[in-house]
Amino acid sequence: DLVYIAKQLEKYTRDETIYSSTLVKIPVPRFVVFYNGTDGQPERQILRLSDAFEKETAEPELELKVLMLNINFGHNKELMEKCRTLREYSQYVDRVRKYAKRMQIEEAVERAVTECIREGILADFLSSQRAEVIAVSIFEYNEEEEMRKIRASEYKNGKEEGIIETCKDLGLSFEQTVEKLKLRFNISEQEAREKVRYLWDSK
Repeated sequence: DLVYIAKQLEKYTRDETIYSSTLVKIPVPRFVVFYNGTDGQPERQILRLSDAFEKETAEPELELKVLMLNINFGHNKELMEKCRTLREYSQYVDRVRKYAKRMQIEEAVERAVTECIREGILADFLSSQRAEVIAVSIFEYNEEEEMRKIRASEYKNGKEEGIIETCKDLGLSFEQTVEKLKLRFNISEQEAREKVRYLWDSK
């Protein structure tokens, strides 16, 4: 997100005049995103801002490269061996998904949390934040499932309307829905707001 990056860099230039001829030094940036979705993805992948440009260009004048790492259970084993928290998180998510295939999500999350605590997987965190973890896990799983259903039927029922209805059903706010629509369909914020407002008020 270029807006986020700009805000972070602003911290280093806040006390500097923009009219100075002196070059303001900034830390070397590195961008990494962890992927734990259910769609198949490689171990690691470079995402480029220029991939979203309307026209392909060999030498884009504005570029951003982000390293995406697949942290689903069984992937990036070397990374997981070095980071216990990340490894145990992937184990927890894997159990939730596995149990959710044969029982209600609420029961699946409860079972995964209980087992992980007993086996020392994120034990301290899950013990101290049990209620919050269960609530968030259920919400995120339901959102993931609903979005998957929408992706499968959005061409039949209307892409924008499907996303907006799902967001409303999940209890997302108007602003959160605008953001999801904007990112999902790569449209401007103004266009996303107009679409959401039209369907938001008509339902």
